[in-house]
Amino acid sequence: MEKSEDFKLGIQNGIPICLGYLAVSFAFGIQASEAGLTTMQAVIMSLTNVTSAGQFSSLELIAAQASFAELALLQFIINLRYMLMSTALTQKLKPEVPTYHRMGIAYGVTDEIFGVSILKGGELRPAFSYGLIVISVFGWVMGTLLGAVAGQIMPQRLISALGLAIYGMFLAIIIPEAKVKKPVMIVVISAMLLSTVFTYTPILNSISSGFRIIIVTVVIAAAAAFFAPVKDSDEGSKEVDANA
Repeated sequence: MEKSEDFKLGIQNGIPICLGYLAVSFAFGIQASEAGLTTMQAVIMSLTNVTSAGQFSSLELIAAQASFAELALLQFIINLRYMLMSTALTQKLKPEVPTYHRMGIAYGVTDEIFGVSILKGGELRPAFSYGLIVISVFGWVMGTLLGAVAGQIMPQRLISALGLAIYGMFLAIIIPEAKVKKPVMIVVISAMLLSTVFTYTPILNSISSGFRIIIVTVVIAAAAAFFAPVKDSDEGSKEVDANA
């Protein structure tokens, strides 16, 4: 009975995530259709990845018929943060929670699910996580399905217009943070400048798009970590605010 209640609570907490994922994954479905993926391929990709940044970044590589090595390395770097998030979530699990439950929870770790899970008071029970994951992944996959179907039947002009929605989403994520945090603004501008250099500089522009993304990500992230590290006091204040 307790597991059932935890599962229902997870679903309730995940409804807002589900609705947000519907909108974002709809844009992904359209982009996937433009990249040449079938509806089934796009749906399977969303079901097995559950990562917006990783999936969107891979579409250009798939369209360009990039190597598996590029795809694998790109996904590893972009999604590396989920390893840290999963490790953090294990601190909220009881030691006796079996490995298969830990693996199941790790499958559904996204930025939003991690945020809800880490702020949940008390211990994290697998049933709660499964409820949270099921409803969230449902929204992500359903949005992908609808977007991919729409991409197959809608006029190309309308598809191109809707495809711009993803750029609006990224701007909506970046601009508020960049306005209040100078390091974030510097990282965004630096990434844009470095990408421009790779695009227009002879020899550098011969590097495949996949490795360009990988190099820019690693270089900018490493520079940001070195010049503007997050101080322990900042993390502590965030934790206090979250628990207030």
